[in-house]
Amino acid sequence: MSNQSPHKFIAVEGNIGAGKTTFCTKFSKRYNSKLILEQFTDNPFLPYFYENPDRYAFQVELFFMTERHKQLQELLSQGELFQDSIISDYFFLKTLLFAKNNLKSEEYRLFQRLFNVLNSTFRKPSLLLYLHRSVENLLKNIHKRGRLYEKDIKPAYLDSLQNAYFEFFKTEKEIPILIVDLEDLNFADDDWIFENLIELVNKNYEVGIHRINLIEKLEKV
Repeated sequence: MSNQSPHKFIAVEGNIGAGKTTFCTKFSKRYNSKLILEQFTDNPFLPYFYENPDRYAFQVELFFMTERHKQLQELLSQGELFQDSIISDYFFLKTLLFAKNNLKSEEYRLFQRLFNVLNSTFRKPSLLLYLHRSVENLLKNIHKRGRLYEKDIKPAYLDSLQNAYFEFFKTEKEIPILIVDLEDLNFADDDWIFENLIELVNKNYEVGIHRINLIEKLEKV
């Protein structure tokens, strides 16, 4: 397999517990790509949000948006995007998806206006990879990593986020979207699974939605 990825800028998305950060970290090491990881643990409102979503949703989403914008502005404005490959464990537009899912209508309208101003400066990735797992498997992963502020996440919340992503995919007309169904596959500890996953990622895709079941692919190998 080549030591270079054909994609200059990959954004990886997925529900909570899908394995975004793990995949990006392994991919970055595999191809010596510039790695961008979301600094989600720095959000002081997150533990309160999981306990009382209605009260803390706007604070959580506003903090996430400003921090993501600051990070991406710094890392993507250095000119390296045109020289080296970059992989990020989030796509800035996730800010709007989570906000739409979590905010009341009046709050969301205000939030959307702020988002549109900030988002206008960013270049879109050459590939958006979505790691898909069932809610059941997401909950297993969340429980396994044991973050205290995630212990109260409900299945219905994960399901609503998943629906938000898939609704967005139907509207995106400018970038290729690769959805990979993983279920309980563990690419973190199994290099064979990981290599088969990045083989899918490194293909060239036309603009639009492409969905592949990795389990079915492995069964044919």
